[in-house]
Amino acid sequence: MLSALLDEYLAEVNLTATEQQQQQLVGFVEMLNKWNKAYNLTSVRDPQQMLIRHIMDSLAVSAHLVGERFIDVGTGPGLPGIPLAIMNPDKHFVLLDSLGKRIRFLKQVQFDLGIDNISSVESRVEAYEPEEKFDGVLSRAFASIEDMLHWCHHLPAENGCYYALKGQLAKDEMKKIPQGYQLTDVIKLSVPRLDEQRHLLIVVKK
Repeated sequence: MLSALLDEYLAEVNLTATEQQQQQLVGFVEMLNKWNKAYNLTSVRDPQQMLIRHIMDSLAVSAHLVGERFIDVGTGPGLPGIPLAIMNPDKHFVLLDSLGKRIRFLKQVQFDLGIDNISSVESRVEAYEPEEKFDGVLSRAFASIEDMLHWCHHLPAENGCYYALKGQLAKDEMKKIPQGYQLTDVIKLSVPRLDEQRHLLIVVKK
């Protein structure tokens, strides 16, 4: 059932997945559903809704990623990092979260599903010092854009970008982008079967 729905949704947004990638995406939903009962990882309880609200919602930004090294800040149960890693095996994703139970889940997902282009790190973002900076800093429902730039200022490489996944746009929030940063793109995203606004904000250091 989930595989057939995933097939349909991917076709709607012109994404092509190998059989292995489809199995990994469905496997991730199944693990999320199973672990959610004990770990309370997401408020979404229905696997079919997880497919839309977590998998397809995350993959909506896939085509806009530029570079090879990314960090998903405040990843929670691995969103958007795990779906993006599955669909972009040529890119590496660091999944950063401060809660140990989430990191345990992510490590189990990596092991069970054989995803070799992720690494999970338990840390507060302001305390995390990467050995190598990132081409892209991702956040989904993590913080306001102002807070994101403040807490993540040390993470991007020289030409790196910030990718903020947002729902409805708040004009007040965008006015508060600090000096020294520039909003280069506001992209309206389309998620199959989701009748809610989704946007991607791309910000760079000036």
